[in-house]
Amino acid sequence: MRAVGWLMEFSHKPVMLYEVLRGLKLKPGGIYVDCTLGGAGHSAAILREIGEGGRLVGLDRDPEALAAAKERLAPFGAGVDLVRADFRDLKKVLERLGIEKVDGILFDLGVSSYQLDNPERGFSYQQDAPLDMRMDQEQALTARELVNNLPVEELAEIIRKYGEERWASRIAKFIGEERKKCPIETTGHLVEIIKKAVPAGARREGPHPAKRTFQALRIAVNQEIENLGPSLRSAIEHLKPGGRICVLTFHSLEDRIVKDLFRELASPCNCPRDFPVCVCGRKKEVRVITPRPLLPSPEELEDNPRARSAKLRIAERI
Repeated sequence: MRAVGWLMEFSHKPVMLYEVLRGLKLKPGGIYVDCTLGGAGHSAAILREIGEGGRLVGLDRDPEALAAAKERLAPFGAGVDLVRADFRDLKKVLERLGIEKVDGILFDLGVSSYQLDNPERGFSYQQDAPLDMRMDQEQALTARELVNNLPVEELAEIIRKYGEERWASRIAKFIGEERKKCPIETTGHLVEIIKKAVPAGARREGPHPAKRTFQALRIAVNQEIENLGPSLRSAIEHLKPGGRICVLTFHSLEDRIVKDLFRELASPCNCPRDFPVCVCGRKKEVRVITPRPLLPSPEELEDNPRARSAKLRIAERI
């Protein structure tokens, strides 16, 4: 797919931008929601396409992201509403703004480059920093709390479930032994523990040995998985007929949730197969636009390696 010329001027690199714009089926004067505003790269592109009569609502838990987005989107004027909120609060946000239905909704479930590259936020395993990982800096729970206080068995389950890490039990055991000596305060300290826990042969293959554990802790700290399914359902309820929802995921657990939900809402009946007639009265709510997820192009991967695990799924409200 060929990107439009003006897409290239952004210093921030929104993932699969052209595919998202096409997937949302943007129309001039429409109302769109970016549930994960981040660097506002997608939002800026959406606003350019929908024109002066359009409206965009942007949500983010991170006040630093909102401040940057406010500056970036200032040229678009009054058609922008930026709200500090989690995407699970979409219904309340739209009610407060007097909006009943919208033309399109975007969820980009990746961590923004700003958060990854800012060592103070503690998301990166490549820089030493306080062990934080909060999207919302005002919430109490941090990665430090989980790493130092959770029972080893619970910690192993988080790493296994959210990180899909084969060495989860071993990593949790090593963490448990290390924290008996002293608190684990920094990302650098945690990385060293993980490197000791993962066998040498496994360290030489695949991604960085700490990648999956850091992903798991980030998801647990910010309750990303628990909130995703209900939030997607709520979002779809607020779409106009013909409105589109686009969801960018970055690991298989998220993608399965999106795929299964779209499949469920696209099914006209959930009665047991041996029932002679339908008694549930269920009707299709969406049409799945992408039976298989869209993936980044080779050109995008060359330009932005952080897009390599992205998958885009799209559904349309019936």
